[in-house]
Formats: sequence, C-alpha cells, structure tokens
Amino acid sequence: MLHIYMDDARRAPEGFALARTVEECLLMLRECEVGILSLDYEMGPGEDTGGYAARMIVLERLFPREIYLHSSSVLGRKEMFETLYPACPAETILVNGPIPYERLLRLSGEEPAGGSTR
Repeated sequence: MLHIYMDDARRAPEGFALARTVEECLLMLRECEVGILSLDYEMGPGEDTGGYAARMIVLERLFPREIYLHSSSVLGRKEMFETLYPACPAETILVNGPIPYERLLRLSGEEPAGGSTR
C-alpha cells in the first residue's frame, strides 16, 4: 500500500512517496491503492493548488484510507477540508492538520522516546 506526501518544497517523511505536483499526486491516486495521503496547498507559482487536488479527488472518487492536510496555509486547509468533508466516504479518515509525529514514527518502524504508545 502506498502513502503519498504532496508538497513542492518539503521532504517526504520516511515511508512516503513524494509528489511534487498535483498531477503526480493524482496519477498515483489513480494507479495505486493509497493508505495515507498528506496534502499541501501552495504548490508553487503557476501550479495547481491542493484545492484543485481536493476537487479532483471528489470528482473522480479517489479517496484513500486517510487524508491529512499539512499545509501551513490556514485558508488553503479550510478550502481543502470544506471540499473533501461533504464527499468523504465513512471509511476515510479526514484530518484538518498534519500527521501526528508519533504516527510517523510508527509508520517508519521506530518507537517514540519513552517506549511504545500503542
């Protein structure tokens, strides 16, 4: 199962495929079974935004198991959340914020400091 991190500037967390453009992200969603998707909003000058990605996910029913909105743009996160939330299937988890650090550690196979939180 693939995990996708869509961002034009940041590095992807360990265990995630990096999509530098909206089109790369949509291609992976169309072609692969996706567990976790983490979306940025601002994707660079002249590029489609995370808002466009959210609209295409809804229109094409490309929902993964979990969606996180890690963008630092408050208005961008709001736009993406308001697009995704009404159409989100019951089995998809939608979080208006980044993937929690402890979850990233578990996904990478590491344990948080101080032992397991499971």
